[in-house]
Amino acid sequence: MNNKDSSKLPYLAIAAALGAIGGALSVLLARKESREFIRERSAKGLEYLNQTSAKLRERTEGLVGKGRELMSGCCASAENTNESAAQAEHGDKPEIH
Repeated sequence: MNNKDSSKLPYLAIAAALGAIGGALSVLLARKESREFIRERSAKGLEYLNQTSAKLRERTEGLVGKGRELMSGCCASAENTNESAAQAEHGDKPEIH
């Protein structure tokens, strides 16, 4: 009975080695497929974000222009604001005209 068990041991070792090699190859192949899948999905996501941002930029371009026109008409200009900020830093009192 011992002879039957010992003759099967090399076959078991060979089968285990082939299984390990097959498993390692399948893992490497799966990793490559996973990387390709992630790369494709990220490219699609980036393309979607670029399209969406372009649409948003087109929609808001007119609103920003109108907002600037409204703000420039009712508020001080940027030059006056910068001058008063510099005077406040130095402790100077702004000139009143």
